[in-house]
Amino acid sequence: MAKSQVLLMLSIFGALSTCQTISVSGNPPAGAGIPLEGFVSFSIEFSSFPDFAGNLSQPNTFSNNLLNNLGNLTGTKPFIRVGGNTQDYAIFNSSLDVATVGIIQPNLSTDYPTILTFGPPYFESYATWPDTRFSHGFNLGRNSSSARDALLDSVPYACAALGQDGRLNVWELGNEPDLFKTSAQGIVRPANWTEQSYVDEWLYWTGRIKEVLQGNCSNLTTATEYLYMAPNFAGTGNSLDPIRTWEDGLDNNGDIEYISSHNYIGGATQPGVTLQGTLMNHSMTVASVAHQLNESRLLAGINGSAGLPFILGETNSLYNEGAPGLSNSFGAALWGVDFNLYCAANNIRRVHMHQGTNYRYDSWQPIETNKSSIGTKAPYYGNIAVAAFIGNVSGNTANTTAQNTSIANIPLSNPMEAAYAAYQDTVLQRVMVINMQQYNYSNASTEGPRPVTTYGFQVPESCTGNASVSRLMANGSDAITGITWDGLSYNYELMNGMPVRLNNVTIGESVAVGTNGSFSVDVPHSSAAVVNLRC
Repeated sequence: MAKSQVLLMLSIFGALSTCQTISVSGNPPAGAGIPLEGFVSFSIEFSSFPDFAGNLSQPNTFSNNLLNNLGNLTGTKPFIRVGGNTQDYAIFNSSLDVATVGIIQPNLSTDYPTILTFGPPYFESYATWPDTRFSHGFNLGRNSSSARDALLDSVPYACAALGQDGRLNVWELGNEPDLFKTSAQGIVRPANWTEQSYVDEWLYWTGRIKEVLQGNCSNLTTATEYLYMAPNFAGTGNSLDPIRTWEDGLDNNGDIEYISSHNYIGGATQPGVTLQGTLMNHSMTVASVAHQLNESRLLAGINGSAGLPFILGETNSLYNEGAPGLSNSFGAALWGVDFNLYCAANNIRRVHMHQGTNYRYDSWQPIETNKSSIGTKAPYYGNIAVAAFIGNVSGNTANTTAQNTSIANIPLSNPMEAAYAAYQDTVLQRVMVINMQQYNYSNASTEGPRPVTTYGFQVPESCTGNASVSRLMANGSDAITGITWDGLSYNYELMNGMPVRLNNVTIGESVAVGTNGSFSVDVPHSSAAVVNLRC
């Protein structure tokens, strides 16, 4: 569609406003981020994993379709971390003939079981998603002799499930141990449990796990296979210092593949949390990620950690499983795009968005329950937009220096806007603009027509010609349905999560890049647009 036609389409919105021209380098700027393969990845709550994946007799094909969609865009299906709070409640019972038996204690959590037993059928779930790599979370939290015995009893089953078809990515031991002596859900370590205490415990039990593997799956005990993500702290300012943890010898055995941290922008019930002020706000994202970047810089100077990829092994919008009306809205999808791309641009090499059955911030609800209907949720469309923008990163691995894709943040003055550039083989390929000015379609009668901002760009003259435009759209920031990426719906109801082209959504737009490298693109408030260049 020609530029004039784009303006005609947008004329149904409100008045146009124009921002200053934005200059974009034709080559990646110094320090541009290099995302790992599977940058768009997921963390799935341990107790919820059988719901998301199914089992051998009833595999969850809906979930698999959604993962395939992302893999088709990035060249690698998302990496799946199986863990979370319930990993440190989970006790293995080899006699149990079902995947899990859980008891919810409402005084601790209404979202997941805090008494949890799992049996051999649990491991069937690792076989239902072809071409997918997993990390399995072992329980470190419960440290009674029976819980430790159950941990070791589970190892042969875990290695049998993950030791074939390239399913194993890494292992994990313990979820957020920096909260073990402070958690409101139950203190599991004494007040004098220090960084050195944690390191000693972690080294001892990873050693014991390796011993069991050597007797059952010796092929998984080599230096290239026996690897972990660690320390999986809840953040950067809790009761254990991640820097001191590394200085105390966490990686003395050289078996850590990824430095993993967790991050949430805020809390579901935190006072003052709003869609515009907390999520649809680039400055809040920058401030939140800054804590992780400071940690990664400090860790890079410690012997043994230099060169290890820094990832977010668990993250999402608001801790405590998200807030309705915020975490499940289109505004949260836009936040997810900004958050993920800002991480990518700053060399947080992979991001695992956390999921759980009935969680408010889910990208999809995997099964029908009495709390939530099965379906694709708004945040998934943000995942798709990120994957499409980053493109094929299958060559960017932890063990190579390949730089076939890099991402750069383009600073803008308005905290409700963000822009990014994607480079392929050091050449500019795509530019994205995210307009996070809140527009609530449910208040359209009082807010009036949806405003539109025109963004002017200056790119190299080599980009001259027509550039296609792809849009992430919904009726407004408060929408929870009716969302599309480039005219595609991934709804469960249409084709079980596979992409379906909608006839009532405009596609095929283009903008003209002038001979001097200038172009402009119109972006309605509460939406995002990608301009696909030919440089």
